[in-house]
Amino acid sequence: MAVDRAGLGEPPPAPRGRPPILFPLFAGVETLPGVGPRAAEGLAALSITRPRDLLFHLPAAGIRRRRVPRLADLRPPEIATVTVRVQRHVSPAARGRPWRVVCTDGANDLTLVFFHARQPWIESQLPLGETRVVSGKVDLFDGLARMVHPDHILSPSDPPPAGFEPVYPLAGTLTQRVVARAAAAALDRAAPLAEWIEPSVLAREGWPDWRGALAAAHAPAGMADLSPSAPARARLAYDELLAHQMTLALVRQGRRRVAGRITQGDGRLAGRVLAALPWPLTGAQTRAAAEIAADMAAPARMNRLLQGDVGSGKTLVALLALLTAVEAGGQGVLMAPTEILARQHLAAIAPLARAAGVRAALLTGRDKGEARERLLADLAAGLVQVLIGTHAVFQPGVVFDDLRLAVIDEQHRFGVAQRLELGAKGQRPDMLVMTATPIPRSLALAQYGDMDLSVLDEKPPGRQPIATTALPVSRIEEVVARLEAAMARGARAYWVCPLVEESELVDLTAAEDRFGMLRARLGERVRLVHGQMPPDQRDASMADFTAGRAQLLVATTVIEVGVNVPEATIMVIERAESFGLAQLHQLRGRVGRGTGASSCVLLYQEPLSEAGRRRLQILRETEDGFRIAEEDLAMRGAGDVIGTAQSGLPRFRIADLERQADLLATARQDARLLLDQDPDLQSPRGQAVRTLLWLMEQDRAVRLMGSG
Repeated sequence: MAVDRAGLGEPPPAPRGRPPILFPLFAGVETLPGVGPRAAEGLAALSITRPRDLLFHLPAAGIRRRRVPRLADLRPPEIATVTVRVQRHVSPAARGRPWRVVCTDGANDLTLVFFHARQPWIESQLPLGETRVVSGKVDLFDGLARMVHPDHILSPSDPPPAGFEPVYPLAGTLTQRVVARAAAAALDRAAPLAEWIEPSVLAREGWPDWRGALAAAHAPAGMADLSPSAPARARLAYDELLAHQMTLALVRQGRRRVAGRITQGDGRLAGRVLAALPWPLTGAQTRAAAEIAADMAAPARMNRLLQGDVGSGKTLVALLALLTAVEAGGQGVLMAPTEILARQHLAAIAPLARAAGVRAALLTGRDKGEARERLLADLAAGLVQVLIGTHAVFQPGVVFDDLRLAVIDEQHRFGVAQRLELGAKGQRPDMLVMTATPIPRSLALAQYGDMDLSVLDEKPPGRQPIATTALPVSRIEEVVARLEAAMARGARAYWVCPLVEESELVDLTAAEDRFGMLRARLGERVRLVHGQMPPDQRDASMADFTAGRAQLLVATTVIEVGVNVPEATIMVIERAESFGLAQLHQLRGRVGRGTGASSCVLLYQEPLSEAGRRRLQILRETEDGFRIAEEDLAMRGAGDVIGTAQSGLPRFRIADLERQADLLATARQDARLLLDQDPDLQSPRGQAVRTLLWLMEQDRAVRLMGSG
């Protein structure tokens, strides 16, 4: 049985067997004329093993060839096509010298130059006295026009080279001619297919049909035809995006067909928590809480992503959902990727849980012996209603009485297998996944398109703006002096360093060295936290800082997510240029959480790269995490923003998530609409979409995505 990535639920069966009309496209690439073992090896290096792959291997650039009627009209250096008569062959004067062929148009000469040429080949290609059409780069050598290794040598009766010639990406020993011929042969095998795009979308965009789009994309007439917005390319990109979004929609539909449990609260516990808050929920929190409650009350199993910027109040929304589970007579669990974050969640949730009369408890890998056994017994008996934990929750001995809701914080840090284990601990519990990383909408649709999405895009009242400045590391003494003065007034501050210990590979100041320097200067009020410390030492440092016994916390990025000390008002990030935009934004979000005016100092090493300068400039301009995420996407690309290894992002051959987000949104809407109207894809358009899924190999994805 296939299991979905949140824990349970079977996707619909994959579309039936591959249609025979596609068979020629899925043969081996070596079945194409002109593709021998050597060419097949080069194509394999480009992930091309079948004719189908060649169809989507589009030209990346183009060469404009000017047709020149007379040699006198040449403008070296340029790429030109000329008609000449072969006048004489000049064989190499010495080993390693080129073979030259002098040609004329009757008034002027052009020398063709060949290195390592074979005499029989040259003489057969360029016989004395014959007329030939040659095309290639013309330059001047000793004042005379020459063409080194012409790209084309043709008879006057042959079709002339195109005025604009496509240039394909190559690998190994491949040549442009081999790839172009193979692509043309693959195109010959591509039969016209029934249209799968919604007619109104096709008409609005003015796109060609599938077969016409392929032909146009492989035969660009100019640079404009290489643009992602060119009609042929945009249509082919949309095909990829539609197939991907259809797969996500099918998985989502399959999950919805799997019965969940109706979990309906009465609001009494949530009401007590809301009454205990110093200010009301934001509009975004109210909206997200209502969406989650509606999902939990529905018979289908919830699979929702709660996405919120730093400090947007996700934990409170998660608590209201957990209380809904408790109001319905069940239990909830909140999973955090680190012990520090789990303890932060407990600190935030425990007082509110007490106000509601609900017992919340913490389970980590450090819990041992009698206390752990008591906790597990109470959990199994239903006496612990809300459990907050780390990976320790996955252990076999952890049993719930009635688990209704599982909340996973920073889900990208958990593996699929662990999420499946968590889902197995209850009877189809609802799943709420949280992330504090603002994800551009285009990436959210691509990565989480099978999940319902709630976005917290407002900050709760009382959040302070953060004054952000960037200074060179050479002014570190000035920063320390200002920090000392602020601490004398009672301020609390973070000082973030990129590495724990000196690295020979990267010249970054180690946290331990910086801690030593600041401790010597500022005394006992300084503490150190990093991921390699023993947990009890790390907790002691955090506890001292939270309680105010320490005023400066020197740390690595272990404090990036979740650490919440409202009294902290100063953040210093050393070697800020070595961090990504999203990470800098997360770190800065550790301050500005209380009533005090807050500031962030970005220390950078000169000279700054252009990208580094741009990153720091964006942070000075805005605190909007979604705008920062969009800028990060534009600067780094999709794989880097989410982290390629665990991004879950599809790899498209033509579509570009950064530049074609509008197409992705349209594809998502179209896919959901089609499934609403034709859930089994039996209509003529539904059948065409089945063919598309096979063509794009999403048949396999439907099965795989069901298992996460």
